[in-house]
Amino acid sequence: MAELWPGQGGPAIDYISGPPSERWQREQPRGLVILGATGSIGRNALAVVEAKPDFFRVWGLACARNVERLAAQAQRHRPPFLAVLDEAAAEKLAALLPAGYRPRVLVGREGYAQLAALPEASTVLSAQVGAAGLAGTLAAALAGKVVCLANKESLVLAGGLVRDICARTGAVILPVDSEHNAIFQCLAGRGQEVANLVLTASGGPFRGKSAAELRQVTVEQALKHPNWRMGAKISIDSATLMNKGLEVAEAFHLYGVPSERIRVLVHPQSVVHSLVELADNSMLAQMGPADMRMAIAHCLLWPHCAPVGVPPLDLVAAGQLSFHEPDLEAFPCLGLARKALARRGGLCVVMNAANEAAVELFLQGNCGFADIPRLIGAVLEAHAATAPGQGPFCPPVTTPADAADPLALEREVHTLVERIERLDHHSRALVRELTRDVRAFQS
Repeated sequence: MAELWPGQGGPAIDYISGPPSERWQREQPRGLVILGATGSIGRNALAVVEAKPDFFRVWGLACARNVERLAAQAQRHRPPFLAVLDEAAAEKLAALLPAGYRPRVLVGREGYAQLAALPEASTVLSAQVGAAGLAGTLAAALAGKVVCLANKESLVLAGGLVRDICARTGAVILPVDSEHNAIFQCLAGRGQEVANLVLTASGGPFRGKSAAELRQVTVEQALKHPNWRMGAKISIDSATLMNKGLEVAEAFHLYGVPSERIRVLVHPQSVVHSLVELADNSMLAQMGPADMRMAIAHCLLWPHCAPVGVPPLDLVAAGQLSFHEPDLEAFPCLGLARKALARRGGLCVVMNAANEAAVELFLQGNCGFADIPRLIGAVLEAHAATAPGQGPFCPPVTTPADAADPLALEREVHTLVERIERLDHHSRALVRELTRDVRAFQS
């Protein structure tokens, strides 16, 4: 089967993994595990499975605590394995499952990792939200799976490690994010000609607003994305443009392109999902409706292309397409993410943790929308002032040179995850400390 893989034949793109094996490409049905099954990506993935029922065998589904929805999904697809966050959720789930269906229920981070490494499943969709998705991604990569990656934080936190694991185990990363999937499609066979990658951003619900106007934003307003239907956390990230900052870091690790060659343009219509600028100054764009089933299906069905219920793009109805530079003064999160990526040394972990904590505070009504970037900036400054190797500032470790020792690799992965968790915990605690008196902070 012919393969068109990003960057084949040229040095400009250094993709994070090799292509899937011919055996995987021919596999049918494909054994599938979905981490984050009850979220938006997970639900859309199961819609793809239902559109192509002969192509997949669902072996495992996982969620955190939304056991009612997981039970309904499990009853429909009958996977032999399920995973939830804790024992209380496991007990509740068991009571909701129909008589005669008794899957094995795994619990906690270890349970997610065990599910991701199931020998029966060749394909893992990593779609858990936030830093919590890292363990599942790493477990799937260590097991040599084809990882359909929707959890961008896995690369933001540990992109170098994921790349190294893929080289050692033969694991494959297929990008599910609509922007990175668009670039993936545009790059096929053109690595030697690429000048820049261009990520598009809708601009969220507050495109064109000034910094002063953003101080009055409510949670309800921030959750109303104009084009996409997403979970609460990613909706807020889209509104602050932090989602685009995380995607710049994700693109850096996925495609091996220097961050200065990763551009961001605001494109309010969300028709062009991303572009690739070639060395001759021409551009390739991937276009389609704002429907995540397209990107999910592209990964789950790769290298096949098949309809999965998404209506065709009507270019006449789409009307005029516009692009402009992001307003970094009103939306500083994108700039903060770029600075963290440039400095490296653990600052992307700090940035991500501070963002997750600040977004949670905002959703709870304990800080304002404009406080989110201010908190992130304050935490980054506090960590940048700490000398490497002292206090909470722990630069990520590198993986061992001895590729013949898989146990050494697993130990190194465990060490890195422990350091990330310590750094994450400290950064979240610092956000809480800064917001004990919100009025004092705002003054």
